[in-house]
Amino acid sequence: MQRRFSLSSIMLLDGLAITATVVALAGVVWSPKLTNAVARATGSVKPVEVSVDVRHLQVADSEALLEAIREEGAVSIVIRNQPAGRVGLMSVEDISRPLTQLLPNGTVLEAEDTSPARGLHARFRLKAEAETGPSGVVFGGTKLKIGSAVELEGRLYRVNGSVSGVTIP
Repeated sequence: MQRRFSLSSIMLLDGLAITATVVALAGVVWSPKLTNAVARATGSVKPVEVSVDVRHLQVADSEALLEAIREEGAVSIVIRNQPAGRVGLMSVEDISRPLTQLLPNGTVLEAEDTSPARGLHARFRLKAEAETGPSGVVFGGTKLKIGSAVELEGRLYRVNGSVSGVTIP
C-alpha cells in the first residue's frame, strides 16, 4: 500500500518550518550579546563611573581586606539578583566617620570609633561600559540608579551595598 501526501499536509509542514525559523531569528535578534553589539554600534554604550557604598561590614582586618581588593583590580557585580559581569575597580576607600563630640566651651572633639560592632564602611568606585539613554544607565540589561541594591564579589569577599553615585564622564 503506497501512501500519498496531500497538498494540505505539505503546507502544514512548510508552515511549521517557517514558524520555527521565525522564532529562531527572533531569539538571535533579541539576544543580549547582539543587543549590546547594536548598542555599541549606535554609540549608546559609554564609559560610566559608579560608586557603591558598603556599610557595617564585619571584618577582622579591614586594611588587609581593602589592600586585597585593590590588588585584584576588578569585581563581579550583581544588580537586583541579575549577574551583570565583571567591572574594573578604580578605587576602594574606608569612609568610616570619626566620632564627634561638642564640648561645653564650643570646641569639637573627634576620635576614631574602635568598637567592633560598628564595622567597616567602604566606598567602591567602579568603571564600566554601559548603555546610556533617556531613562538612565542600563548595565547588564538592568537599570542602574542611585539607591539600587548591588552585590560585589571578589576572590575573598561578597558584600551587599547600594549605588551612591552614577557619573557619565
